[in-house]
Amino acid sequence: MLSFHGKLGWVFPHVQPTHFSFSLHAHLTSSNLSSNSYCPATTSIHERPWTISSGRKRVSVPQRGNIEEEPMIRKVNSKHMLKHYSSLLGDCTLREALNEGRAIHGHQLKNGVHPDSHFWASLINLYAKCGYPSYARRVLDEMSEQDVVSWTALIQGLVAQGDGREGIHLFCEMRNTGIRPNEFTVATCLKACSMCLDASLGKQVQAEAVKVGLLSDVFVGSALVNLYAKSGEMDLACKLFFHLPEQNEVLWNVLISGHAQLGDGKGVIKLFCEMLKSEIQFSKFTLSSVLKGCASSGDLRNGRLVHCLAIKSGCELDKFLVSSLIELYSKCGLVGDALKLFVRITDHDVVLWSAMIACLDQQGHSQEAAKLFFLMRHTGVEPNQFTFASVVSTATELEDLHYGKSIHACIFKYGFEYDISVSNALIRMYMKCGYVSDGARVFEAMPGRNLVSWNTMLSGFHDYDSCEMGPRTFYQMLVEGFRPNMFTFISVLRSCSSLLDIDFGRQVHAQVLKNNLDENDYVGTVLVDMYAKCTCMEESYLTFSGLISPDVFTWTVMITGYAKTDQAEKAIEHFNLMQQEGIKPNEFTVAGCLGGCSQITATESGMQLHSMAIKSGLLSDIYVSCALVDMYAKCGSIEDAEAIFKGMVRRDTVLWNTMIRGFSLHGQGDKALETFQAMKDEGNLPDEVTFIGILSACSHMGLIEEGKKHFNTMSNVYGITPRDEHYACMVDMLSRAGRFGEVESFVEEMKLTSNALIWETVLGACAKHGNVKFGERAAEELLKLKHKTDSTFILLSNIFASKGRWGDVKKIRTLMARQGVKKEPGCSWVGISNKVHVFVSGGVHPNIQEIHLKLEELGQKLKSEGYAPQIEHNVPEIEKKGHLNHHSEKLAVAFALISNSHAKRIKIFKNLRICCDCHNFMKLVSGITNQEIVVRDVKRYHHFKGGSCSCQDYW
Repeated sequence: MLSFHGKLGWVFPHVQPTHFSFSLHAHLTSSNLSSNSYCPATTSIHERPWTISSGRKRVSVPQRGNIEEEPMIRKVNSKHMLKHYSSLLGDCTLREALNEGRAIHGHQLKNGVHPDSHFWASLINLYAKCGYPSYARRVLDEMSEQDVVSWTALIQGLVAQGDGREGIHLFCEMRNTGIRPNEFTVATCLKACSMCLDASLGKQVQAEAVKVGLLSDVFVGSALVNLYAKSGEMDLACKLFFHLPEQNEVLWNVLISGHAQLGDGKGVIKLFCEMLKSEIQFSKFTLSSVLKGCASSGDLRNGRLVHCLAIKSGCELDKFLVSSLIELYSKCGLVGDALKLFVRITDHDVVLWSAMIACLDQQGHSQEAAKLFFLMRHTGVEPNQFTFASVVSTATELEDLHYGKSIHACIFKYGFEYDISVSNALIRMYMKCGYVSDGARVFEAMPGRNLVSWNTMLSGFHDYDSCEMGPRTFYQMLVEGFRPNMFTFISVLRSCSSLLDIDFGRQVHAQVLKNNLDENDYVGTVLVDMYAKCTCMEESYLTFSGLISPDVFTWTVMITGYAKTDQAEKAIEHFNLMQQEGIKPNEFTVAGCLGGCSQITATESGMQLHSMAIKSGLLSDIYVSCALVDMYAKCGSIEDAEAIFKGMVRRDTVLWNTMIRGFSLHGQGDKALETFQAMKDEGNLPDEVTFIGILSACSHMGLIEEGKKHFNTMSNVYGITPRDEHYACMVDMLSRAGRFGEVESFVEEMKLTSNALIWETVLGACAKHGNVKFGERAAEELLKLKHKTDSTFILLSNIFASKGRWGDVKKIRTLMARQGVKKEPGCSWVGISNKVHVFVSGGVHPNIQEIHLKLEELGQKLKSEGYAPQIEHNVPEIEKKGHLNHHSEKLAVAFALISNSHAKRIKIFKNLRICCDCHNFMKLVSGITNQEIVVRDVKRYHHFKGGSCSCQDYW
């Protein structure tokens, strides 16, 4: 290592000057120094002439005869010798001839010439600008009297090597030593601030320049203009620029380029016109900056005028300018014009190739971009990082992972795997293709990451398998000191939506407020979506109401959110408000609102939406048609649902499933099975939802063996793992048929004892068949699972009542009261003349007297038909007959019959399962009145017509 024994402190091997006593032998011969290390060659300079590589070309070091042996050099005094050495060092610096400079340094040491300040500055300048700032700093530290010139040389060298942050650090250190900067120091420090885009520090340096009286200096002023322009503070840049004593072409270009980078096309044109009025001549660089401004603002008209100026000035086919013209025509969507320019160039360089490939990629011509990249390599032009960034983007748009991986291999071959723009493009490609782990590996391998890297990484964590990585990555990003922007929040909030993690979502919302992005409509829309998906509709609405101009997507999120959280009335209300605001609904809006209509069986609203879909050409959309089929099926119009289904040219699995479940819901199991077979015949593979519909259809029709066959086929043939809903269908199928032994075996075999849905299904079947023992067990299991719904207690009470166990009935009712469980009252509603009438047992209605008279009349007619009320077990004997007449569905049908309604069918909707007595009543009424009655209870639809029901009394 270095030994310091004298004022200078460094000696080379074989050199023993009389005035210095120190050694550098160990450090200068260490293996970690290459041929460019800080030492002269170990071979004596006296021995032979030799040649050293200077980086760009090979140059010859002066031979001994040129330096040491010439009589004139030997006789000159130290002052002249230092002047000569400094001149030679300056020449070496210009040519980056490091080894020659070291040889000169060695001669100075050997000859024992005491350095002066000019020599020190020349030596520092050499090492700093040749890429050895640590050696330059050692030279500075050896100086007994450091001056501003030496410090400036070191700072300039670092800045020239691209290390702006270290340059700023050295400037601060220099000021702390009390050395006053000159105009070159200040200008260099401002340049370092420009490299770091640190305008705030630049303002402090500007204050320093004012303090020492350097603000009027043209170099300092120019550096300030450059700093503020590159930092996007164009007002400050323009103010300084127009106060400078003189403006040159370079500064005009800097100012124009600054406006162009901000996308201020109007500002660019305005400045260019000002420049044309002055005596400053524009160059191809000026025209290039103006074209970039036109491109960023899509100003084709002025861009073409600049093109004309380029033709007039004779630089139209300059490669540098053609690249800017290609970018202009690309941004304006004129790929043909860009290609015409490209083919006119005979000798394409990598910049031109990259510009044309980027143009094709950005305009959606991915195949052509890939072909052009192949042609570029075929011509022998080596791609650079900009080429690779565009080609990786091409692979992303093609969604061709094989091609993308081959490009990735090519990137390694050319050594651009650590370039930040290329790595960002690779992360995006892997994320978009669903290969999240590969994208994460690229991210982890990056030596330096920017905000785009983090945002690109976060953009891939949206699906179910990877969304949990979103919050972790966001947290790590904050830990590493990155400030999130709009795109960061959009991605991490989408992860929260996928995770349904409302707590973390609220924390992110707090960060949004902290970063003053709460008024950003894009971030606001994702917040609305996140709260809606987490079923927090109040918070969703508060965020929505704070948006300045919500778009169709935001309105759709609100409408769909209300529909999915059983607030269908609000969904329809917001749909109407949206239209009043002049926002045209799209296919997703219509489908979402139809979902709301399905929930509350708002047939009239659904029909209006159907009409709107026809008028706006949305009927053929698969989402809209599927929502319409679902709406009509759930609103009781299975014929209309089937008509829309049959009219569809293209059917996906979701549409087939909707139709199958619609038929099953309406007790048309045979049609459900026929549709299932047609689905398979047309080449559509069933999924888990398909089998829920099929098993439900088999259960409602009592097709036990066929149901078992489909259940086994689901896993054996289609590889679908049964879910709770499938097991519940099988239990329902077996218990509905009274095969409780098979139910017990099935529950034990499938390990379903901890599944509340299974025991709820069993309890309902036990109540129907009067199976007390199994019913008691089912109720006990439900209570163990803390499934304390009113139906659990009511069904068990009915079982006990059917067996006359009134003591147990009383215990159940006492237990209900103690635990605060209340029976949900029966409720039915019917639509008459576009108005919904709701009926509750024992409730009031304006026509209640007429309704009771109608029920009495119907009772008399039905009695002659052999109707005998089926008395409920858990109602006191004195109330039984009157209680049956007050069931809500009977009140609803009586009102419908006395109303002046000529609808072809009466549709009644009920919140509970229809009882046996009401079921028989409806059958007989449909026969004596010749009126079709449709009742939808909590389980399914019953179509009563001509004295019979579509369920065939099996429900």
